Amino acid sequence: MLVASEIYERVTSVLAEALVVEQDAITPTAALKRDLGADSLDLLEVMFRLEHEFGIEIPRGELFPDSTLRRGPDLVQDGKLTDKGVAELRSRLPFADLSSLQDDRRLSAITDLFTVGLVAAYVAWKLDSRDSEGLAAERRI
Repeated sequence: MLVASEIYERVTSVLAEALVVEQDAITPTAALKRDLGADSLDLLEVMFRLEHEFGIEIPRGELFPDSTLRRGPDLVQDGKLTDKGVAELRSRLPFADLSSLQDDRRLSAITDLFTVGLVAAYVAWKLDSRDSEGLAAERRI
C-alpha cells in the first residue's frame, strides 16, 4: 500500500509530464487550470496518465465533474452555488475538502478547487477504495 507522500510524488510527476510544467511549479495548492494552465484536453491526459500510473479506473466525471452544476436553478442562482448545489458537489467529490465554498460560492471559484492536493487526495481515496474492496472479497472467499 502506498503512503501519502509516495502518492503525492507520483501525482506531481504525472502532472509535470502531462501539463509540461516544471516540477517546482507544482505545489499542493496549485490550481490545475489557473496556476498550471490546464485545459479540458490536458485534464483528459492527466486522467489517462493517472490510470496508467496507479492501475486505477477513473470513470468520466468522477475526478473532474465539469457539468455537475449546469442542471438547474436549484443548484445555482445568480452565479453562486445554492445549499443544494454545494450538497451535490459534495456527493460528487467525497474525497475533496470543500470548506472554501462556505465563504465563496461563485461558480468561477469551483475550478480553483481542483488543485494538485485534490488530485493526490483523489488517487489516495481511489486506491483506498480499491484496497478495501479487495479485502472484502478476500474475506468472502
